[in-house]
Amino acid sequence: MAQVVPIDVVEGGRRKKTSQIRKYAPLLIMMIPGLLYLLINNYLPMAGIIIAFKKINFAKGIFGSDWIGFDNFTYLFKTSDAYIITRNTILYNVFFITVGTVLALATAILLNEIRKKLLLRTYQAIITLPHLISMVIVSYLVYAMLGAESGFINRTVLPWFGIEDGIMFYSEAKYWPVILSIISFWKSTGFSSIVYFAALMGISEEYYEAARMDGASRLQQIFKITLPILMPVIIMLTLLSVGRIFYSDFGLFYQVPLNAGPLFNTTATIDTYVFNGLLGSGDLGMTAAAGLYQSIVGFVLIIIANYSVRLYNKDNALF
Repeated sequence: MAQVVPIDVVEGGRRKKTSQIRKYAPLLIMMIPGLLYLLINNYLPMAGIIIAFKKINFAKGIFGSDWIGFDNFTYLFKTSDAYIITRNTILYNVFFITVGTVLALATAILLNEIRKKLLLRTYQAIITLPHLISMVIVSYLVYAMLGAESGFINRTVLPWFGIEDGIMFYSEAKYWPVILSIISFWKSTGFSSIVYFAALMGISEEYYEAARMDGASRLQQIFKITLPILMPVIIMLTLLSVGRIFYSDFGLFYQVPLNAGPLFNTTATIDTYVFNGLLGSGDLGMTAAAGLYQSIVGFVLIIIANYSVRLYNKDNALF
């Protein structure tokens, strides 16, 4: 026999649900622009994945073009430069993630030691400013420093050391791993340290007071208190970075070296190589295939990395 629910209970449930909707209505309305942006910018373009499996004919349109299967993907794997661009993309990103995390943490810890608010805000503004500078402007600044004829280093710095002939930086590939690394850390360290600094602000001072009472040095406090508490944040940001390990900063690797041919072995990445191929052939299918390949590999790497973290500590995993 079906159970009869009193009318007042039903009406009470409806009133409660209505009151909750009214309570959170402002928040729900505020979510609408963000959800629309997410839908338009992230989900609707996913229909373009089919471009990776077609030979695009603009006369026929995207959906009317001929299917060619995985032929577009062979561009990345059959080329003789596949090893170079894959090696550069992975090694640069591994180095940037590792060293960049250490520098961001060190910067956040140093900022946390500053007690004067005006001085702290000044330092924060200074170290985050490079992140706001366009990579196009950075490329001009780098050229002003490294130019063969008018560069500051060749005209001013090197003569101090008795080197009058100068260095042809844009013809010597061996210098660019160091140059690109310096520029990358200069631009990203200050901005990356913001998250760690915000997490540091949430650590109770009582932990440090207890440690000082036990005679712990400042370095011991960092390794025994600060880093263990920040570990979930460090792991989360590292996992997110691992997902983009097959991507590269296009401006850093294309605009800063000025796409110079002699620097190909040390500056070419998957993104720059595909862009050059697109300029040469205009093949949208090849470009879409490269993007899909990078996305799939990034997704798989996140799954593997997250699984590895779960084996070590489930609480620190993303999912």
